[in-house]
This record gives sequence, structure tokens and C-alpha cells, in this order.
Amino acid sequence: MAHALSPSSTTMEQDARHIHEDKPVSPGNVAIGVVIGRTSEFFDFFVYGIASVLVFPRLIFPFAPDPVTGTLYAFAFFSLAFLARPVGSVAFMWVDRTYGRGTKLTLALLILGGSTASMAFLPGYETIGVWAPILLAVFRLGQGFALGGAWDGLASLLAINAPPNRRGFYAMVPQLGAPVGFALASALFGYFVVSLSTADFLDYGWRYPFFCAFAINVVALFARLRIVASPEFGKALESHELEAQPVLRVLQVHGLDIVLGAFVPLASFAMFHLVTIFPLSWVTLFGGQTAGHFLFMQVVGAAVGFAAIVVSGLMADRLGRRRQLLIGAIIIALFSFTAPFLLNAGRTGQDAFIILGFAILGLSFGQASGAVSSRFGPTYRYTGSALTSDLAWLVGAGFAPLVALGLASSVGIILIGGYLISGAICTILALMLTRALDNSMEPTGRP
Repeated sequence: MAHALSPSSTTMEQDARHIHEDKPVSPGNVAIGVVIGRTSEFFDFFVYGIASVLVFPRLIFPFAPDPVTGTLYAFAFFSLAFLARPVGSVAFMWVDRTYGRGTKLTLALLILGGSTASMAFLPGYETIGVWAPILLAVFRLGQGFALGGAWDGLASLLAINAPPNRRGFYAMVPQLGAPVGFALASALFGYFVVSLSTADFLDYGWRYPFFCAFAINVVALFARLRIVASPEFGKALESHELEAQPVLRVLQVHGLDIVLGAFVPLASFAMFHLVTIFPLSWVTLFGGQTAGHFLFMQVVGAAVGFAAIVVSGLMADRLGRRRQLLIGAIIIALFSFTAPFLLNAGRTGQDAFIILGFAILGLSFGQASGAVSSRFGPTYRYTGSALTSDLAWLVGAGFAPLVALGLASSVGIILIGGYLISGAICTILALMLTRALDNSMEPTGRP
């Protein structure tokens, strides 16, 4: 039978597709699975990111000479996951080729949810000493390693089924998981910050969002496995559209495309944590309003970002994805001149920073995923897209909170604008270079 020939599938996955051949999965179901999956991943990361501001500087790094230094230590640990993510991608690509996509996803999401939930039981430095930061580093590395294995190909499956005139709209669907995951994490933390005393919040209140992460990952796992076991997914594997390839082979064929693809979304990825994690640290450390109010304002910002991502899909179908990214980079560059002054303008300015920042982020971030995926041949698209995403997040977002807070606290908040505009320049240059390379290609394209 044809389904028995599917690569990257175990016998159980092949049998599941055969059983469900009369129950096709609609593009709408794929979209829901993609959003649920991305929401779970972003929720895990944002729970950690918010705790890096509100909890870990006092719980894990009380020996720091001042609160700013303690937060910088926490942001340094925040970056560990982005360093571990490419390693996870390489390891789980082997699992994918050897044991199948379902096994890969199950193992990756169990590690991701387990690493996040384990942080909920973490004792403080005053209880177990140096083992507190060591365990935090291990769990954070586990998050990043697992996220490298959570790349499921569902976004690519959605793109494969996209009508030619709706590719921008379909491309923005996976990005919706980011504002949803951030809103959930912010709302949970905001509730406990407002409802509990500072002592109770630092004792047990902060742990509940980490508990929730495991449950959300279980829901996401079943939603994604249902699609992985669908006939549509099996057909895509048979045509090599979603087949995992050895990483070295992909780098040999598409190394330049992976590097360019990582720099194309740099403007939106640099801004990503500058409207989520960094401003919370700035408000907490240097004042302007309470952390509870600011977290709920960020929930409002996430809703604005959600709407802006949808708008980005509509705009991209009219303007083209690259032009949309170029417009987004230019807007981010313009925003960089006002962002520092808004953050330093008290509660009203900070609220305006969040609303405007999320709106601009949504317009750019909505088309940031897979912006140059068309340069990958069908055989290499799945693995190439995963590696591009890993490198983009590492370069564009992994160190953003650490660098931003370090520069702003030691030199001045004005440097935040310089950080944003540098990302915008990188995006513009990368888009120009990919366009030039595309124009120089033969009409038949790359293999």
C-alpha cells in the first residue's frame, strides 16, 4: 500500500493514516492545530520570561549586588534556551527520520512541558545554594532543546494547501500563537501579582503558571498528533514536502538561504522581546506603574498585536510578503526614534509604547515566518525552515532582553532606539540581497 512507503513515519502512524483515509483534515483544522501548538510553545517561554523579571532575580539570584544586576543574571539564563534550540533541532531531526514525526513531537513536548513544570518546584538560592541557578539553567536548556524538536511541519502543510492569492493570510496563521501565549502568561501572572501579597507571590503564587504549562502542552500534543496522523500529512511526506533531511546536507545545499532567512525577520524578532519582556523589567526596576497593571496592559497590547497579525495577512496578499516585511522594517525604524521617550514618560507613555509597539510588531511579525522559504527546494524545505527559524530567534531575540536592559541601565534608555533601528537595517539589507539573488536565478529555479 502507498501509505507504507511514507518516509518519517512509524508503522503505527502509517496505519493511523490508513484508518482515517475517509476523514480528511480541512485547512481550518490544520490552522487550529498550528495555533494551539504555537500557543503552547510561546506560553512556556513567556512564563519563564515574566518570571525572569518578577521572581528569579530575588529567588535565584539574591546574592546580586542590586536588582538590575539580578535581572541581568536572569536574562542571561533566558538566552540559554535559544542556544540549545539548534542543538535540539539537530537531535530531533534524527529522531524524526528514525522513529517518525509523532514520536518526535511526543518526546519534544513532554520535555518542554516537563522542563517548564519542573521550574514550579524549584527551591530558592537561600534553600539549596548554588544548586538553584544550576537547576534553573538545566531546565531552561531543556526548554530550548525541546523547542527545537517541536517543529512539526504543520505550518508548511498549511502553506502547501494555501491558494496562490491567499499565501500571506495563511502565512500569518502560525504567528497568532505568539500573542495568545503571551496574553495567557501575562494574565495568569497579573492575577497572582494583584491578588497576593509580595511575600505570598514569591513563595507560591508564581509557581501556578508553570504548573499550567504542562496541561497546555498535553492539549497541544493531541491537537498536533491528530493532524500528523492524517492522510494529508502522509501525502505531503510521500512527496518529500515535509520530510526531515540530514542537517549537514541541508547546510551544504541551502546554507546561504538559511543565513539570509535568519536576517530577514530580524527587525520584528528584535522588537519581539522589546515590547514583551524588556519593558516589564524597565517598569519594575525604574518605575512608572505597578507590575500588575502593566501586565494587564500587555494583555491589551497582545490583543492589538493579534489583530495586527491578521491585518498583515490581508496586506501581504495585496502587496506581497517581501514588500510587507520591508514596510514593517521601515515602520519599526521610525518607531525606534520615539520608543525610548515613551518608556520614560510615565504610565501614559508606557501604555502608549505597549499599544503602538504591539500594533507595529503584529504588522511585521505576521509575515516573518518563512519569508524566504520559497528559496528552499521541496525536499529541503522542512529542515531548512526549522534551521532558519532557530538561527533567526537566536540572532534576533535570544539576547534582546539582556542587551536592551544592559545598555539602557548603564548608558541610557535612548540606546533602545539604536538597537531597534539596527535590526530594521539588517532586515532591509537581507530583503534587498534575497531579491537580487532571486533575480539572478535561472527561470527554472533551484533544485
